[in-house]
Amino acid sequence: MPMQRLFIIAPSLARLIRKERGSERVQEGYFPDQPDRSAFVQIEETRSSLILEAGGDAAAEERADLPLAHAQALLAVSQGQVEYVRTRLSIGAGEIQALHFVRPGSLDLVMVTGAPEDEQDLQPLLWFGPEVSAEPAYQRRRLALDGTPDASEVDLTDAALHSMLDLLENRFTTWPLPHETGVSDEPTVDASPPSDALAPEPETEADQEADDLGIEDTVIRELARSLQPRRG
Repeated sequence: MPMQRLFIIAPSLARLIRKERGSERVQEGYFPDQPDRSAFVQIEETRSSLILEAGGDAAAEERADLPLAHAQALLAVSQGQVEYVRTRLSIGAGEIQALHFVRPGSLDLVMVTGAPEDEQDLQPLLWFGPEVSAEPAYQRRRLALDGTPDASEVDLTDAALHSMLDLLENRFTTWPLPHETGVSDEPTVDASPPSDALAPEPETEADQEADDLGIEDTVIRELARSLQPRRG
């Protein structure tokens, strides 16, 4: 069975991921639990399916493609539904899915699947929040049938933001080792001007942060400035 782990993430970082990498909308309708098998219908942007899960094991599933109209009819009569937007990211052979739930309530999760081969080697990235892999309430079936749990808030830090930006800028080619978690595998570019260049005008602290991030996006600058009061 492939490794699959879930973490809560900060809504602002989830929004940044969607803005930078786009997303696809997914709807799922779940039917009542059965002792030996469960079923749900899934409608993605390019595919509609009926999925049977044996014994609640997500790895032992059977998927049958459906016409969209049939899938929508099944969704309408399902017992509980979830709707979320999904963004796929990758580090080497591993995949990260950022899931922003809009139904039955607002929730942001990140799901890690496929790498590393040894689950014990996975070091959560600095922008990951609390792990909820072992909590059934955060599985999509339970979200659909039971509603959204009260999720703990995730604090934002400079290190978390830089770790996120490193991933979005494709600086991770393999999953980081414990001492490398959240650290870019590319050397820092020296952006200092030549000695014979004219001295630039003094920059404000906020301007310097924007330069450090290397992205002139309003959302990034506002997020960076919001982190200033948290610094010691």
